[in-house]
Amino acid sequence: MRRRNRNQERQRAWQASRESKLQPLPSCEACTPPSPEEVQSWAQSFDKLMHSPTGRSVFRAFLRTEYSEENMLFWLACEELKAEANQHVVDEKARLIYEDYVSILSPKEVSLDSRVREGINRKMQEPSPHTFDDAQLQIYTLMHRDSYPRFLTSPAYRSLLLQGAPQSSSEA
Repeated sequence: MRRRNRNQERQRAWQASRESKLQPLPSCEACTPPSPEEVQSWAQSFDKLMHSPTGRSVFRAFLRTEYSEENMLFWLACEELKAEANQHVVDEKARLIYEDYVSILSPKEVSLDSRVREGINRKMQEPSPHTFDDAQLQIYTLMHRDSYPRFLTSPAYRSLLLQGAPQSSSEA
């Protein structure tokens, strides 16, 4: 009986967190189309792309075409976990992240080296909002070095650049 109450408490905490908390990284469903300047800024640095909700959405769509969308999904899940203060919710989110992206049984498994994977396995004994920090950095670096250069030459990104070209025909 006590275990059932604890599970119900965790479920309520999880729901309350999802329903009432503003997410630190908003989804792009309500995004306005990016300005030509914003699209151009994505080529200046990977950080600018990742800090833009619209940029993340466009980059995620690109990753989907490369069958590596799980990298962005993992990174976003880690960002959400880092914003969580309720330990019960942290425990549950950490478990879900592990099952969805770290477990070798997951179809969405991200590519992590053995050192990082072992560190996660140790940290999962007592999950914290920072359980996946090393893995998140490794995946961020992978996207930056591997996918980002291809994104900048992709038809999707070039199309966005061309949409803004008439309005920014002169260079400052």
